[in-house]
Amino acid sequence: MSGEVLSQEEVESLLNAMDGRGVESMASGGASGRSGPKVAPYDFKRPERVGKEQMRALQTMHEGFGRNFGAALSALLRTIVEVKLTSVDQLTYSEFVFSLENPTCFNLVNAPPLEGQLILDVNLSLLYPIIDRLLGGGSEPTPALRRPLTEIELRLVSRITDLFLAEMKHAWKNVLDLNLSVDRVESNPQLVQIVPPNEVVVLISFEITLGDVRGMANLCITYNSIERISQQLTSNSWVAYGRKSPTPQSIQQISRQLTGSVVEVVVDLAETHIATSDLIGLQVGDVITTERDVRQPLVVSVEGRPKYHAEAGVFKGRKAVQVTETIRDRSATVATNATKKKG
Repeated sequence: MSGEVLSQEEVESLLNAMDGRGVESMASGGASGRSGPKVAPYDFKRPERVGKEQMRALQTMHEGFGRNFGAALSALLRTIVEVKLTSVDQLTYSEFVFSLENPTCFNLVNAPPLEGQLILDVNLSLLYPIIDRLLGGGSEPTPALRRPLTEIELRLVSRITDLFLAEMKHAWKNVLDLNLSVDRVESNPQLVQIVPPNEVVVLISFEITLGDVRGMANLCITYNSIERISQQLTSNSWVAYGRKSPTPQSIQQISRQLTGSVVEVVVDLAETHIATSDLIGLQVGDVITTERDVRQPLVVSVEGRPKYHAEAGVFKGRKAVQVTETIRDRSATVATNATKKKG
């Protein structure tokens, strides 16, 4: 066979077969019925340099981050704030920059030991209502403004970005101990170029809801920043939101953090029922009688939960109560009383 030479007619017949039904037969798998390999389009302008495992790790980390940041932001603003992770995508740096509004709050973040810088972008349509809330404004929507932030507004916004970076550091703790800080803040993102336009970046987008106001916060991580730690993102060390049994160290740490917390303490002196007509007719000096015995201990509640028994009195000329005992678990108290009655 190796010594034979095809004639011109045989070559033309082979070409005609390949140009006609032969191609259809090969695409359908031929007589054997086997399907050909699946072909997926690949865009060389947007190469996927970050693996799927790393992308899943980043998504899981920042889902937990969103919940924690939403709770911390709600405590700061004293209102309900919802933070939801919307997407984790790969794109080029130029596509990311040209997708942003102008002006915006464009924060360049240093994150050693990661190389280069990260970018935190927050929509001004979301920041102005937050600034209004920090300055004591009400729940009324603020008019949309199209101007860069002033120096005073930047100082107020820094409280939000510092909170974002603190929660981000906590989310990355099991992967890397980041030292996050804002280098500078720009209003026009198109004037800032930290990497070449075609460099691949990972864009992590969050939707923040504050009452009737919604806005986006975008975290941009360049590929060269996470290239060296890609192996750490594929391991299970980034899973930090599972339930763990408390340790003496964690209990002590939480106790130290709760030491300075302010709680509401309420003492119930007595309870009674009164008619509405009597309530309307009350005047200064009237006495309301109750069925509580003066020798019966008072109940001291902490944040709405009964915790102590106490006695009323005076301390240094001021009304006061003296704690006499700790209220035990209700089920245990009922069981004890039942045992005493049975005896």
